[in-house]
Amino acid sequence: MNEVMKHKIRHNIRRGIVSVKWVIFSIIVGGIVGLCGTAFSFALSFVTVLRGQYPWLLYLLPLGGLVTAAAYHLLKNEKDTGTNLVISAIQTDEQIPVRMAPLIFISTLITHLFGGSAGREGAALQMGGSIGSGLGKLFRFDEKDKHVMIMCGMSAAFSALFGTPMAAAILPMEMVSVGIMYYIALVPCVISSLVAHGIAVSFGISSSIFTIDPLPEFGIFPAVKISILAILCAMVSILFCILLHQSEELYKKYLKNPYLRILTGGALVVVLTLLVGSRDYNGTGVAIIEGCMKGQVRPEAFLLKMIFTALTLGAGFKGGEIVPSFFTGAAFGCLFGKILGFSPSLCAAVGMTSVFCGVTNCPITSLLISFELFGYDGMPYFLLATAFSYMLSGYFGLYKSQKIVYSKYKTNYINKPTQ
Repeated sequence: MNEVMKHKIRHNIRRGIVSVKWVIFSIIVGGIVGLCGTAFSFALSFVTVLRGQYPWLLYLLPLGGLVTAAAYHLLKNEKDTGTNLVISAIQTDEQIPVRMAPLIFISTLITHLFGGSAGREGAALQMGGSIGSGLGKLFRFDEKDKHVMIMCGMSAAFSALFGTPMAAAILPMEMVSVGIMYYIALVPCVISSLVAHGIAVSFGISSSIFTIDPLPEFGIFPAVKISILAILCAMVSILFCILLHQSEELYKKYLKNPYLRILTGGALVVVLTLLVGSRDYNGTGVAIIEGCMKGQVRPEAFLLKMIFTALTLGAGFKGGEIVPSFFTGAAFGCLFGKILGFSPSLCAAVGMTSVFCGVTNCPITSLLISFELFGYDGMPYFLLATAFSYMLSGYFGLYKSQKIVYSKYKTNYINKPTQ
């Protein structure tokens, strides 16, 4: 046997060992994060029900904000940038503190208990990334392998909490650097996502499945209407990103003290809730999304949800931005459909995934989410809408650490952060 053949055999053996290693560790990550994500889901459901039973809890939102700020201060995590830190840790060798997982877990529950407007999946990405990073350190992985462990944790947490394992497997690989997919993490993320989803399902956590009724037959005129909706949703996604970023900057500019900042933010959300006269915009607003799928929407709903979320997260409350983007897209899409007399249910579904695509710059994940939430019958509409939303949302994004590696308009390498 010549040296070339021996080298090939050794190379294949090493590759097989690496593959087995990732199968084992992705199962471990999926199992641990899946259990944490399941516990997180039950806890969120509990505090949401509690808030509904005791409406006066809303008035304690400023106090809840002070507890959150104090917790981050005591654990020396005041400069925590949330999901941005997780993304930066994959791009560089920046470290994610393990304490981020319990912090985001508890602080997100506080936000939801007292009526802040936030989601859950953004918090799940932080929790999963923190646990994945911690396991990477525990098993003494090198920096490159730790990046994969972080992505596995993100996939597992998103899958357990939202019930979309296909989208969850792809999201971390796609969101870190726009224009580049981290395919090295494909098998680990897929396994972690499926394991976590299986654990969540075994505990009775079911994924959200929406029915589109009616679903018009695809043709030229329906395609034109959906294309117009997607273009408008791209504009809405830009507005959403600007509101979130500007609110944070304004809070920090005029209120230097983090305690005063979060106290003011909580008070503003309480006052705005009383002025609006509805609790629809507190918490995740999943019930409103379900209403939009049935063609029920208030004209101002999409704008109010963006404002509520910007006031909440900009002040320093913890939670996610993804479900609020779904709410915004569903409400805007339903309104568009009612104005045009064109299937508000389909328009709400397209609005959800289009705004999500615009704020995350993740077209493949958006397409997979649409399939997992709404089925495959509306595939041409989702495909068309995702493409337009991705292209026309420009270089805006929820996460400032996200890099636009390649231009959306030319085959140019630009490597610039999102706006």
